[in-house]
Amino acid sequence: MDLGYPITAQKVVLDEYFGIRVEDPYRWLEDDRSQQTKEWVDAQNKVTLAYLSSLPNKAAFQQRLERLMNYERESAPFDEGDHAYFYRNTGLQNQSVIYRRDEAGKESVFLDPNELSADGTSSIDGLSFSKSASYAAYQISEGGADWRSVEIIDSETLKIVDRIEDVKFSGLSWFGDKGFYYSRYDEPEGNELSAKTDQHKLYFHRVGEPQSNDHLVYGGEPNEKHRYVSARVTEDNQFLVIYASNSTSGNKLFIRDLRDSEQPLIIVISDEVSDNSVVHSEQGALFLYTNREAPNGRLVKFTIDGFKEEQWQTVVEESDNVLEISSVGGYFFANYMVDSLSKVYQINLLGETIREVHLPGQGSAFGFSGKRIQKKTYFSFENYHTPPTIFSLDLLEGTPTIYRESTAQFDSVSYTSRQVFFKSKDGTQIPMIITHKTDIDQTAPVPTILYGYGGFDISMTPGFSSTTAAWLESGGIYAVPNIRGGGEYGKDWHRQGTQLYKQNVFDDFIAAAEHLFELGLTDSDRLAISGRSNGGLLVGAVMTQRPELAAVALPAVGVLDMLRYHTFTAGAGWAYDYGTAEQSKEMFEYLMSYSPVHNVRKGVSYPATLITTADHDDRVVPAHSFKFAAQLQKKHQGQKPVLIRIDEDAGHGAGMPTDMVIDYYADVFAFTIENMAN
Repeated sequence: MDLGYPITAQKVVLDEYFGIRVEDPYRWLEDDRSQQTKEWVDAQNKVTLAYLSSLPNKAAFQQRLERLMNYERESAPFDEGDHAYFYRNTGLQNQSVIYRRDEAGKESVFLDPNELSADGTSSIDGLSFSKSASYAAYQISEGGADWRSVEIIDSETLKIVDRIEDVKFSGLSWFGDKGFYYSRYDEPEGNELSAKTDQHKLYFHRVGEPQSNDHLVYGGEPNEKHRYVSARVTEDNQFLVIYASNSTSGNKLFIRDLRDSEQPLIIVISDEVSDNSVVHSEQGALFLYTNREAPNGRLVKFTIDGFKEEQWQTVVEESDNVLEISSVGGYFFANYMVDSLSKVYQINLLGETIREVHLPGQGSAFGFSGKRIQKKTYFSFENYHTPPTIFSLDLLEGTPTIYRESTAQFDSVSYTSRQVFFKSKDGTQIPMIITHKTDIDQTAPVPTILYGYGGFDISMTPGFSSTTAAWLESGGIYAVPNIRGGGEYGKDWHRQGTQLYKQNVFDDFIAAAEHLFELGLTDSDRLAISGRSNGGLLVGAVMTQRPELAAVALPAVGVLDMLRYHTFTAGAGWAYDYGTAEQSKEMFEYLMSYSPVHNVRKGVSYPATLITTADHDDRVVPAHSFKFAAQLQKKHQGQKPVLIRIDEDAGHGAGMPTDMVIDYYADVFAFTIENMAN
């Protein structure tokens, strides 16, 4: 198929790793603010959008997506001061509106992000209230960027009383009503959206004072840098908890006793070999979730006077299943992941089980959090074909009652999910959940999307999405394997998909596709492989290793240049999972063996490929996708299209307005169907 791809100029740059020279002919595309790159983006989008707009199924998918997304959605409420706050979207609003309800039940708009920009590309995140709820602070993202500004408002009058800038990867944690702790990077050299950021610092901002007066609390030590620093004040306002790390796995832990201004910072954990998070404090005791010496996680407690590891007291032991834990109303809720499915127990502060929480089926339960004084909590339950239902749970009685049912226009009872297990290349058992219409015709192969991630200890648990529902309604199958690199089976499962074991992730995904073939559900002519971010790397690696495996490849906002990923924004923090090309000759050669940008071969027929990215993605910079597209368009042989779709005023995915979401998925699904065998 001659689509008239734009000619991408080659300007060869040579890098040398351990005496081996590597060409980078499209290095110039890393300058995503240059005029030449802008012209390239415009030319690529012109070709891509012309192709996508001509697809016969696009209009039908747009209509289906619009119908499936056009229903009122509301979050569980949370109490602050004299009001209950919640998020509501009437259906097709670009951003959900934050409402509040007073004690008399009267509702009013608290914050409407849709008023921030005409096109809906600005969004609000990280809403946080001061101790008395007299102030609220929230982060504003423009165009989907991770860089944020923070506005502070008077909760009664809703007037803006203060503002700070240049915040990134930060929470907002208040100390009383005085001010809040937040994190920011030193101003990067060069383009803010792509320049390396590796010095995160924790500050305290006092309301009403200039940001230049903010007190540096942690970070900026001359001989030590931390790429990620965050903090929270415990609910009782007694302790400041600080986390610091250089990668996305493992963190140091520091505690400051806020009752004593002379108290030095206490180093509880000085290394980054475990993930650690304080979940509650009670009468001077701090309760810590940790996977230290417990890959599946456990709950311990300690005091300021007895914080050393040998003094920790175990509250909830490690089990065979991965533990997630939350706190509300003087109880803990232990949410265990059993083959990626939730099983939840209510536990007292002594670690004694009160009851198992009854869930309505197999799926994922989220929530079970709140303040110490609460008498009830909320949780939602969902799976791939069941829209979220919000339940209220009385903490004394323990019986869930429906608080809000979904009004999604999706006939969930006509669909089914089943979990299967298959063996990967090395014999490891991998689970996969397959979802489709109950009465699907299985006498012939069915169009199927195989979605994967496999990294950063992130678990792929069942969740409902209106966009996935649109694919299911069209008659397609949606399959999600729990491949290594994720967190479904604890820290060991994660490590088996990192650095020199990364190929396990790709092998698991390939085995998932082959198992679908063995089951007779689909074949390579009707399979699409899909993934976002680290999942985009997964798709890029699999399609270059096994180009015949699938008819369609959908790498979205992918990490695709494995030799240079760590030179952009906070990418160096991903080295725990990936390693770096400078780390060792063995690591360089391993990265080189699967890096998608470096493994596109001339004369190979690759799947029909739709690469997607966005111009404001400052997490996985678009240069990854630009360079991969240029390599594919030059070397790919055959009639299948190889296109790149580049969104404007959008980032890594968060905060994307509804109309852009609909247009994006209509393009993706129409492209997918168009390039599968009939």
